[in-house]
Amino acid sequence: MKISLAAKDVSHRYGGRPVLAGVSFSVREGEFFIVIGPNGSGKTTLAKAISGTLRPDRGRIEVLGRPIGSYSGKGLARKVALVTQTPPANIPFTVAEVVLMGRSPHLSLCALETRKDLELAERAMSFTSVEHLAGRRFDQLSAGERQRVLISVAICREPRIIVLDEPTSALDLAHQVQVMDLLERLRREEKVTIIMVSHDLNLAALYADNLLLLKDGAVVSAGAPHEVLTFQTLEKAYGCVLLVDENPLKKVPRITLVPHSLACETNLSAKPLS
Repeated sequence: MKISLAAKDVSHRYGGRPVLAGVSFSVREGEFFIVIGPNGSGKTTLAKAISGTLRPDRGRIEVLGRPIGSYSGKGLARKVALVTQTPPANIPFTVAEVVLMGRSPHLSLCALETRKDLELAERAMSFTSVEHLAGRRFDQLSAGERQRVLISVAICREPRIIVLDEPTSALDLAHQVQVMDLLERLRREEKVTIIMVSHDLNLAALYADNLLLLKDGAVVSAGAPHEVLTFQTLEKAYGCVLLVDENPLKKVPRITLVPHSLACETNLSAKPLS
């Protein structure tokens, strides 16, 4: 299978402080790939680097077999779409207008949208089930509705890769599942490669084909969920007591956080359930 994105020895610093340290990985075409790790591990910086919104200090990133720097701004935007963690909520446009903005990388300067552009916007809204919100202002939507609209914007662009930074972090459980199911459907039906940053280890285990676990900007582990989400690896990355067993609905790891007081009472250390 073809490689959609590859990173080799990617490193970056902010004000002299290292935030990425020699990160290397590859993502196959049509894969659901999730980056996990504790706060400050470099996940958001990596998302910006692989989407082209940040140029790392060192290393090489290839998008669809080409160095990321060989693309023009519009050319890269047609291949990779970024959905940020905290989009501005005060956008004074309707949902339909916001989604149509996804076509901008395909339009020349001052060009008007064509019938095809309008049809693609309608299709994107239908795919994410926000077509009934088309006439509503974006700043009047709930967090879950805004997230689905932003995914519509990305779909409308017709990219080969969508990068999402914590798309479920502000959502309740029902909306988390809606967004994750939407991304899985997008990967399966549209063959789009999904690269997502997440804090939720159990969601990551359920949906990811492969995981990348970061700590302090470096790769701790990479591979399938059952290879990465082991108690030894998670203890090393997170430094807290966790129990790891098997999800009863799917043969993937299930992670349970153990409160410090309970760990002390029961003399637990990070280990799997027996």
